[in-house]
Amino acid sequence: MATDPSTLPAPRRPVSSDHHLRFQVPHLHLANAFGNGWFGAKAEAFARFFGTPTFLIIQSGIVCIWMVVNIVGIAHFDLYPFILLNLAFSLQAAYAAPLILLAQTRQADRDKALADADAQHREALAAASFERQELASREMAQVKSLLEQNTELTRLTKELTQRIQELTDEIHRRTCAGTQ
Repeated sequence: MATDPSTLPAPRRPVSSDHHLRFQVPHLHLANAFGNGWFGAKAEAFARFFGTPTFLIIQSGIVCIWMVVNIVGIAHFDLYPFILLNLAFSLQAAYAAPLILLAQTRQADRDKALADADAQHREALAAASFERQELASREMAQVKSLLEQNTELTRLTKELTQRIQELTDEIHRRTCAGTQ
């Protein structure tokens, strides 16, 4: 018995750790509410259409036309208690309710998966921010140490320069004092 490839879960692709959607990739199989086939696309579009004003206006128009046609006598396919119309509404409800429930359940699964992925992303951002702060603190401590070393070297250089000046002055005095 062959397995329909559209019913298999999406393969998990390796994603580099610097890719900004790396936490959503494991949930790509939830992208389409009713599966990845043509039925899934049509069923989801149908379920989404049920809640639109366009659907309500079209349905109201069809019901009004249906009732006028049967009351005025243009056609006599469904007389006053409109049993056939009630049957059509029952049939519509029988298909609409499961489709809408399925869409809501799958949407809840997608929302939960994306919320989990977002939480993981925020945690990764917080960890990266903490690492950057730690690195900045270490670099700041290193800069402070280097500044202290530079200050000490500058002080030593000044002392050595003064000592050289003193020695130069003394050598000059001794050599010049003997020649005069």
